Amino acid sequence: MGVSWRMQLDYLEPRWLWHFEWQTPREFSADAIDKVVYIGKSKYQIIEVVETFEHGRTLILDGRIQSAEKDEWIYHEAIVHPPMLAHPWPERALVIGGGEGANLRELLKHKSVKEIVMVDLDKKVINIAKKYLWKWHQGAFENPKVKLIIGDGRKFVSEYPGEKFDVVILDLTDPVAGGPSYYLYTYEFYSLIKKNVVKPDGVVVTQATSLVYSIEAHAMIRNTLAKVFKKTSTYKVFVPAFHSIWSFVVASDKWDPKELSKEEVEKRIRERIVGELRFYDGETHVEMFLLPKHIRKRISEIKEVAYDKKPPSLPL
Repeated sequence: MGVSWRMQLDYLEPRWLWHFEWQTPREFSADAIDKVVYIGKSKYQIIEVVETFEHGRTLILDGRIQSAEKDEWIYHEAIVHPPMLAHPWPERALVIGGGEGANLRELLKHKSVKEIVMVDLDKKVINIAKKYLWKWHQGAFENPKVKLIIGDGRKFVSEYPGEKFDVVILDLTDPVAGGPSYYLYTYEFYSLIKKNVVKPDGVVVTQATSLVYSIEAHAMIRNTLAKVFKKTSTYKVFVPAFHSIWSFVVASDKWDPKELSKEEVEKRIRERIVGELRFYDGETHVEMFLLPKHIRKRISEIKEVAYDKKPPSLPL
């Protein structure tokens, strides 16, 4: 392995810096860096903002790419609009994570939205986003409909005493042991969401890792949400900056965006969304919920549910 590693390094263009990201213990992706914009460390994680040749400006947390300028809109339109359009008229949304502010940008396109509460653990990430990632948030942090809370997402959900939300978006970092989101993918956490923060007819969506490199973690997340809510569906998108097919799980006791037709999605977009959608439309919606046979089979074979005593974890 050492010889192969040296040969691989020798092969790469030596003039450039490289971002290496391990997907499994035996596989990594690499991106050449044109410029380093910022590197620092918060109380919770290492924060990097770099310019890559292929993906433009890129946010990296603890060595893992979170989003990149050239395709962040694919990921953020995908995580926001299916659950929002599944609900008849969502007025209040909760976002946990999503420090770049792009979820806020997309949520504010919905005519129905009256209030968005965003809870993020890391104030430094928010400040970095405000300074260096304007194309992501486009000033959404300053919108009067947005209330930003710096704090622990699980603590917020555990103690929340207020009016419940129509849609809950969990745009979290990956479940890595010791990471800030490790216990935000478990039965106990999802049970608190259902009990304390989401309305009986509300919709919850979470990012659910790679269907290429961590399908076991995805299946555990889906199984866990299915133990809490009556309806759950997997959907996916290809995100070039992630070098992978990325997944989401949407859950509700009443609504399932998978049941929406192409025509109904197009109708709801026309009636309810103001602003440009670059990725998402009715045809894309239907495709996102179509999984290849081998993926469906593998997910169905995995029965494990995630608890605090054993959260899902990436194969690193």
